[in-house]
Amino acid sequence: MKNKKSKKNKNKSIQKTNELGQTKNSAKLVLFIFGIGPIIGIIIFLYSKGFFNSPNI
Repeated sequence: MKNKKSKKNKNKSIQKTNELGQTKNSAKLVLFIFGIGPIIGIIIFLYSKGFFNSPNI
């Protein structure tokens, strides 16, 4: 009887860790897209407008 209960508990803990891992990966992906994405977008925009070119005097 004790073995059956321990197997059920192990399966539940494995499922919880899988869900937690998916949540962490999703959070990292969202932070990367909304954190790094706009910075890259601004750099591309400024580069296209010639912001990083040296001025000709």
